[in-house]
This record gives sequence, C-alpha cells and structure tokens, in this order.
Amino acid sequence: MSLIEVMVAVLVLAVGLLGIAAMQSLALRGGQSSLESSQAVMATSSMLEAIRANPTQAASYNMGKTCATPAAGTTRVSNDKSAWVASIKTMLGNAATTCGQVTNCGPGLTCTVTVFWDDSRGGADQGGSSRSLAVETQI
Repeated sequence: MSLIEVMVAVLVLAVGLLGIAAMQSLALRGGQSSLESSQAVMATSSMLEAIRANPTQAASYNMGKTCATPAAGTTRVSNDKSAWVASIKTMLGNAATTCGQVTNCGPGLTCTVTVFWDDSRGGADQGGSSRSLAVETQI
C-alpha cells in the first residue's frame, strides 16, 4: 500500500514540475518579446533624434520600407540611414524581415518612423511572428 502512495506522490510532483517548466517557458518568451519591443522603441527614438539634429534636411530622411542596409554615402543623411538600419538589424536580428521605414518627414509635418521585425520566438500569444512599431512626432 505504501508503494502506491509513493507512486501517486511522484506522479503529482511530476505534473507540478511540468507545469512550472511550462510557465517558465512562457515567461522567457514574453521577456524576449518585451525586450525586442523596447529595443524597437529605442531605435525609433534614435532615428527621430538624428532627424531633429538635422532639421534642414528632414525631408531627405524619408525612405520606404528598407530591409537591406543602405550603403553609407558622403552625406550625413545617407550615413544616418545606413547606421540606423544596421543598428535595428543588430538589435532585433539580422533577418530579411527586420526593416525600417521613415515617412512624411519635413518642416511642419508629422514624421512617422516604423520598425518591422520577426517575433516568431514570442509565439502567437505574444503578438505573432510579424511585429511592427510606429512612432509619430512633429519635427
């Protein structure tokens, strides 16, 4: 009889440990997804600060959804764009789905900076595999 009690206790303990492991897995996925979202916010802020530092050329920062790192050029704008796309690829993963976009920038306009990335490790419960974050501000 005591052997059956021990087996039941081990079974209950095993089910409890499996539940704890599942919760730990969900917590890690949620933490990674949150980290990537925070990094995307920092990336959009860095591009907006670069635009604010060069307000006379704000319209030159406009670019469509760019997934490949643009070549750095001889101008400050081209260097800023290249460095920004390279930095989001470093922070959020150098995948084909990690992209940046800057639209509607110019004097007196509401500039929108968008970062796109793949959050497949986060799972469907954390927002799915394709995520984006857009920040708007007036320059």
